[in-house]
Amino acid sequence: MSSDVQLLKESLALIEPAHDKVVGYFYAKLFVENPGVRGMFPLTMDLQRDRLFRALTSAVQGMDRPEVLVPMLQQLARDHRKYGVRPEHFAAVARAMIGAIKAYSWGEWTAETEAAWHRTFTLIAHTMIAAADEASAQPPFWTATVVSHERRTDDIAVLQLRPDQPYPYEAGQYTTLESPRVPRVWRSYSIANAPRRDGLLEIHVRQVGAGWVSGALVRHHQPGDQVRLGPARGATVLDRESTRDVVCVGGGTGLSPMKALVDDARRWNSARRLHLFFGVRRREDLYDVQALQALTVRYPWLTLTTAVSHDPEYPGEQGSLPDVVARHGDWQNHDVFVSGSPDMMRATVARFRELGVSADRIRYDVFTDSLY
Repeated sequence: MSSDVQLLKESLALIEPAHDKVVGYFYAKLFVENPGVRGMFPLTMDLQRDRLFRALTSAVQGMDRPEVLVPMLQQLARDHRKYGVRPEHFAAVARAMIGAIKAYSWGEWTAETEAAWHRTFTLIAHTMIAAADEASAQPPFWTATVVSHERRTDDIAVLQLRPDQPYPYEAGQYTTLESPRVPRVWRSYSIANAPRRDGLLEIHVRQVGAGWVSGALVRHHQPGDQVRLGPARGATVLDRESTRDVVCVGGGTGLSPMKALVDDARRWNSARRLHLFFGVRRREDLYDVQALQALTVRYPWLTLTTAVSHDPEYPGEQGSLPDVVARHGDWQNHDVFVSGSPDMMRATVARFRELGVSADRIRYDVFTDSLY
């Protein structure tokens, strides 16, 4: 296996300068040889193309760490059931991808390299097919009805959704969502509440630029509309067995999984203190602060700190979330949870590491919505 990993890494390094052409070749070959597969993908493939090479690189890098790679592939398989992926699709993908890599290997292609790629795709296929089979008792997706839709700011909405059947998840996890207004395009949204008896899910959505799905959810969806949900994912989950205090850091609508953790903790926690940081660029983006303040009154173990980074007139904490967090305490002995934009999470996680928090006690999720 170690020799295969080295061959794969060398192969990827060779094609990396032309990775956009490799991906284009892959999809062209896949769709020509398997025309029925095209309908599983979005009409516009730009974002899909960007993700594919990153996914391939991650898989290769994980080959020598099966304890990381196998759970990732198993989760991917469970999630990909919503696209209608079948066992025979894996062989089609392998043929197209190996053909694309070979075409752009500039003559540096050997029988050993080809065999290593075949073994890799066989391992991936077997792992994912087995995981999909194990999940067959669960729906590939859920249909959910919008129960309420509240615009908190011009570009932020809070939606309540009712799935058509029980939706299993843990507080802090996220779902993938497809709007009928943008078919075959799935986006990830954290669930802002712990599981409830009535089954309702709350999601917080900010319209991102010209984002198709976020724009539809913020500006167009109304009570009674339906969306589809993929299975829950994510590792931003409280360890109830831990005795450490907790610090949660949410930037913008990254507040939502942090709010779910608070919602979960209020049902069982009495001894562990939880410090919640909620940071935004402008004070008007503190869209859920009244509900959070009410929770601090009700639960003495909960502390809330709000911060605004781009408003010098704001009377409270000012500055970036990493800086504000660093000013507020020694977090070395805490369990840490972080959610927000990729840049915000990278900066915040780095600051916690600088402050002496071990990596195994910092939890965050990186959203992925890709099909292959």
